[in-house]
Amino acid sequence: EDVVGSHVEDAVTFWAQNVSRCNDLLKLSCELADACPQANAVFGKPDFSKVYGGCFSEDRCWYRCMVQQVISDEKCQVLYIDYGNSEVLNRSDIVEIPLDLQCPSIAQKYRLQGLQIPADQNVNMFDEGKKFLSSLVFEKEIKIRRKTKLQDGAIIAQAEYENIDIGEEVAKAGFAERCTSSGYTKEAEEKKADVMQIQNRKMKISVPLWLSGSDHMMHNSPRGCVEQGPAGARNWNFPGKRMFAPKEKVLGFTSVPDTRLAQVRPDQKLPEEKEVLRRENVDLLQRQKELELKVQQLKCELQVCEKKELSRKTAEGFEKTLHTYIGTKMRSLAAKVKALKEVRHANKSSHFGEQLLEAIKVVTEGCLTVPCSLEKLKKIWAEHDLAQERIQLCTNVDERDELILKRDEVQQNLYSAVKELILEVDQLPLSERSRTLQKLSASLEMYDQGSEAGDSEEVFQEFFKWKSIKTEKLICVRNDTDIALRILADWFSGVLKFFDLMSEESSELEEMVGKADEILKKVELAICEELDADLSEHDEAEKRMITSAYNKVIYKVRQEQNMISVIESRYLASVEFKNQAEEWMNRRPNINNLLSIKKTVKALKAQLRWKLVEKSNLEESDDYSECEMTRIKEEIAEVRNRVLQEIAKEQEEYEKLTCLVQKWFPELPLLYPEAGIMNYMNSSGLLTCSLERDLLDTEPVKALSKKRPLVCSEIWGQKVLLKGYSVDVSSEAKVIENVAKYHRAWNQQKEKSGLLQLLFLLFCKARFKSSDPLIYLMVPYYPGASLGAVQADTPLALEESLKVMKGVAKGLQTLHGANIVHGSLNGNNVFAVDRKQGIVGDFDFTKSEEQRAAANTMVVNTLSLISPELKMGQPASPASDMYAYGCLLFWLCHQNQEFRIKEDGTPDVEVVVMDDKVKSLLLNLFCCNRLTAEQVLRDDCFLVVDEIPVLPQAGEEHKPHEEHGSEKT
Repeated sequence: EDVVGSHVEDAVTFWAQNVSRCNDLLKLSCELADACPQANAVFGKPDFSKVYGGCFSEDRCWYRCMVQQVISDEKCQVLYIDYGNSEVLNRSDIVEIPLDLQCPSIAQKYRLQGLQIPADQNVNMFDEGKKFLSSLVFEKEIKIRRKTKLQDGAIIAQAEYENIDIGEEVAKAGFAERCTSSGYTKEAEEKKADVMQIQNRKMKISVPLWLSGSDHMMHNSPRGCVEQGPAGARNWNFPGKRMFAPKEKVLGFTSVPDTRLAQVRPDQKLPEEKEVLRRENVDLLQRQKELELKVQQLKCELQVCEKKELSRKTAEGFEKTLHTYIGTKMRSLAAKVKALKEVRHANKSSHFGEQLLEAIKVVTEGCLTVPCSLEKLKKIWAEHDLAQERIQLCTNVDERDELILKRDEVQQNLYSAVKELILEVDQLPLSERSRTLQKLSASLEMYDQGSEAGDSEEVFQEFFKWKSIKTEKLICVRNDTDIALRILADWFSGVLKFFDLMSEESSELEEMVGKADEILKKVELAICEELDADLSEHDEAEKRMITSAYNKVIYKVRQEQNMISVIESRYLASVEFKNQAEEWMNRRPNINNLLSIKKTVKALKAQLRWKLVEKSNLEESDDYSECEMTRIKEEIAEVRNRVLQEIAKEQEEYEKLTCLVQKWFPELPLLYPEAGIMNYMNSSGLLTCSLERDLLDTEPVKALSKKRPLVCSEIWGQKVLLKGYSVDVSSEAKVIENVAKYHRAWNQQKEKSGLLQLLFLLFCKARFKSSDPLIYLMVPYYPGASLGAVQADTPLALEESLKVMKGVAKGLQTLHGANIVHGSLNGNNVFAVDRKQGIVGDFDFTKSEEQRAAANTMVVNTLSLISPELKMGQPASPASDMYAYGCLLFWLCHQNQEFRIKEDGTPDVEVVVMDDKVKSLLLNLFCCNRLTAEQVLRDDCFLVVDEIPVLPQAGEEHKPHEEHGSEKT
């Protein structure tokens, strides 16, 4: 492959970027520039296996990095994974990045094949070697031939630049020596570490500056030897279709004046300014209190004055009323007329009941009807499902073929019915009608919907009649008021003419004056009647009638919404059926791909077995050769990886066939029994016949192997544990059924289920005829992560215990929701992964719940995990699991305090000093009416557990006390 050198560590080790990753690097730079400024900084203990964003100190741009070491509470050393250099950053400059940016690194670490650093090499020679290798690889497009990969991720390779063997040149120059095997010697590694320490001490003497890009002086810095600033990654060049890494910036040792003291001096004035502000604040508060007291006094004086003024005005009003009755009458009438104008302007009464009337029109006039083709489609679909079920249950070959023909005929009819429904539904305004009903339903939510809706016609007709009467009454009242006001206006017109000296018309004085009292009285009565006619107030009968109408409207709205939902659901199913039918109705699936994969797997397994035999022969041979053995081991690893890749393809093919069996062709397992489709489906996708225990590179786990063999291995980069169970013909099916049920429960939420994942179920032939065959269950392997191992090594703190036990409660909730009783919850079967993630381990699938609960592993220290009802002979239940859960929580939280066991066998929690919330939870777990797992998750202990920071403990990096599997057996 063609790469470009980006960073040099020593005379035989360098970092390089593949020339094909240019666009990836540019895309990463843009996305990091957008995401990192708004991202959260990393606090607490960083995850050394996680990819973060780091702000490079030289250009203040963002690059991907991994934390190598925690220097202090404020600083961490990071490695820029896309370039190979490192530096020390403040924690505020290290942020979380999205998952889609946490992809593998672009830069790779390479070591020259067959070379190593001499053990006696001094510091100056070490630096000169880096300079020399940098002149050969840095910013050069070189060819790499990979040989092998070391445990630290470095790739042993042969490197050439323009037909020059770089390794040969380094060796000729005397900066490296030949070695008998790949990799470094221990002495070379120690020497390199010493050199790095010396250079790190140099860094503390002065502050480095960047020199010009053409100056290739090699020196150490916090970012490593011959450092490359990652910001340069933004400048890729492509002259002549060649890709060059950015210019490498090299550190010099010109001292830089320390300007931080100048920045500190302004802060010295802060205490004085704070004191001045505090005094001003005290004065202002005192002034505020004085003003508030003065305002209160003025309010009291104002109230006294207002009362006196009110009494004076009242007396004057009575006096004026006696002398000016007409004026008072007219003023009162004018106020009522003004109020009436406001009522009519607000238009409160004129539209009374209009909202309900409009709603009734919506649900009665514009409602949709069920498509004619829907009932026909339902009937044919039911026939199709029945035909598929009959095929699945059929065991006779001749009868099966006949059923398949009938099914195909029904499928043709169903296809026609589906097309007919799609055409009919496309003509209906479902979306528009659904929005109208949704809006109408939201506008009617304020009304009572408790009573049952009566007959729609009677309810709506009664409302129409009542609405008509009320409207007619309103019109009559308004007409009377309008007539009375017109008469008053005509009277005023006559009075105006009577007192007009220029008018020639004359009227009788008695006639004019005599009408006044009668007219004013009629106007006042009409106005008061209209003002009193509050149509928003209803009696009980009217309220019941309005409520019934509203409830009936809502009933019809929901009825039509349900109908639309059914139509849309059937429409979507029909569209999906039509699309799939066009693909599968005229052809049949086959298992050729699956058989081809199985054939390939078989050939690869034979090749792998032969390589294993060859390895065994070489080990026993007198002509043993280390080089030959290395070659054979590499070939074995390659063939084993190819086998695993083909098995992954086989699983994908099984999933496709399973989908076809469930939806279209239930006859596939019957037509192709040799494919094992039904076995795969019955095991929920776990059972595989292609993977064999003997083909894996396994190691026995003697600490966990007691009654049955346990071995560990590695598959797809993950450590796994293989648990062997002895089965016979009768128990084999039961084990597969139990395993599949557990796996389906896990598969509902996967990693969020709180359960240990099951990876594979594989069979192993018995070595002796008298022995029962073995069935191996493959699960993830967490060495030293069981509660027993963690507590024996470095016990969990309270916050850590609550985080772990919350995950355990989630796992029990998943199991109990699937009607599975664990029955084997103990310290060896619960895991505290990374001391914060609680996982419930699997159990012995060959045993019943009662058998698992009676095992001798159901004890922690001297505390029995078996519930009182189990000791009395009652069957295992979710409640007995919750009792064991409570015992584990008590064990984690009682901190080695002395406690006693009560007569019923439960621990006495009251005498133990612990957190009150935890104690309350434990009391509810040890009582007769225990909490369920779902209730435990809602307990106060766990509501804020995710917000509690887990502080690193002293000596947290430790060796595991004992390796634990999913269950100590």
